[in-house]
Amino acid sequence: MPKRATPVILSEKEQEELVQITKRHRSEQQQVLRARIVLEAAQGHSNAQIARELAIHVDTARLWRDRWVGLQGIDLDTLSVVERLHDVPRPGVPARITSEQRCQIAAVACEAPMKTGRPISQWTGREIADELKARGIVEQISPRHASYLREIWGLQPHRFRYWLTEVADERREEKIVEGCQVYAKAAERAKRGERTISMDELTGVQALERKHPDLPMLPGHALRREFEYIRHGTLSWFINLDVVTGEVIESSWGATRNEEDALAHLQRLIASDPQATTWYLMLDNLNINQSEALVRWVAQQEGIAETMLGAKGKSGILRSMESRATFLHDPTHQVVFYYTPKHASWMNQVEIWLSILVRKRLKRGHFTSLDD
Repeated sequence: MPKRATPVILSEKEQEELVQITKRHRSEQQQVLRARIVLEAAQGHSNAQIARELAIHVDTARLWRDRWVGLQGIDLDTLSVVERLHDVPRPGVPARITSEQRCQIAAVACEAPMKTGRPISQWTGREIADELKARGIVEQISPRHASYLREIWGLQPHRFRYWLTEVADERREEKIVEGCQVYAKAAERAKRGERTISMDELTGVQALERKHPDLPMLPGHALRREFEYIRHGTLSWFINLDVVTGEVIESSWGATRNEEDALAHLQRLIASDPQATTWYLMLDNLNINQSEALVRWVAQQEGIAETMLGAKGKSGILRSMESRATFLHDPTHQVVFYYTPKHASWMNQVEIWLSILVRKRLKRGHFTSLDD
């Protein structure tokens, strides 16, 4: 008489973790299969039924059913669900590299090569193998084995991600609220003849001409682009986005981007609509947006004597960027400047338009001159 299948009874936690393993995208397929065997067994299915359902041999279903039941007596804190689904250690040659050595290898791989006196920016298999032997961590190890052990820990020296260190801005929340209010009130203000503009710069835009035409995209082949190019110069742009209409108006461009260029651009924008009673400008914290030239021009527009401005870097309104920004932000002026918080230029709506311009036109552009 054939032996009856061993019954499997799962606790709520075991059931939940097994289901998670089968649904998790990063789970190993072996573990997913074994988890499904256990779950099917817990539903009362026979080994033969499980084998037909999962397209496996009946011995495989029996093996993992019995192994699971044999390990259920061990507390989950001691042996987790995932660990229960691992292969049993096989007999063979004893490991040449101990667990402690593996940890030391991972620690070395996390160090910067420069700190060890090696004039390189990232570890290679050969370099890390040499370093491990030099430190006496291992007697012998091949570059390939060193790379393999490094990969086990998920260490990838050839990859990196940019990181932006947060800069404290005491007025961050206040600026965010102000910026949102500027956008929210823009349509109502437009009815009173007031303009709301989102302004930004795009610098170092190169006019690049490829030496040979692109090879078009084909099924199974990406578009291919000639590596060599002819450079026809660079431009810096000042872009204005009308927040109410969504139109880009009165753009400026030239070879430089300094405070004189920024002032000339602003003067051109203001002159484009003499009927506007007030201008609300959203800008980032670039120094040319808080410059001495802007302060002097706004003071002239408001009838403020130059003697009241002080001296740049020394006293008065011109003393620092902070004092200049405070002056330019005065809501009683005809031109009112609003600044995004530090490292929060995403609040500037024109950034969306610039992103589209770069992705859809400039990134793959082919330009034969600056005029083009």
